[in-house]
Amino acid sequence: MLNDPRRFGWVDLFPAAHQDTHKLLRHMGPEPLGNAFSAAHLQAVFKGRQGPVKNALLNQQLIAGIGNIYASEALFHAGISPRRKAATIKGQRAERLAAAVVKTLRAAIEDGGTSLRDHVQPGGEIGYFVQRLAVYGRGGQPCQACTTPIKMIVQSGRSSFYCPRCQR
Repeated sequence: MLNDPRRFGWVDLFPAAHQDTHKLLRHMGPEPLGNAFSAAHLQAVFKGRQGPVKNALLNQQLIAGIGNIYASEALFHAGISPRRKAATIKGQRAERLAAAVVKTLRAAIEDGGTSLRDHVQPGGEIGYFVQRLAVYGRGGQPCQACTTPIKMIVQSGRSSFYCPRCQR
């Protein structure tokens, strides 16, 4: 069953052996919950990128499957500003970010996703990860870690939420 009220999805059936050559998949980066995703991968694909790390996380050619909500949340948990240049994500920052991406996505899957307006699980239940959101959608509210007001900015037409004190 495909329930896609926001119309971001599609369905195509093909042999699993062709996933690396399929025209819609061959240019996508690794899946963050797969073996090819790591801090080393982040360092490699972010090298030389002067744009914001948040935009790089949303680039499906670099990393597949990270959406806007989960990028904001992972950056918060890694202590990294969404405005930071992607090229500066090295060493411990890359380790923290890779771990935060995996942890955030696993928690979201465990909770059935994030229901903001129109997302429901196949059985009709809402996604409960919305109850765990640390920054996304919380502009102006106090940071749960330090009480500094959460900031909201727009990057490439997408809302980014972050704590200016906790995220550098």
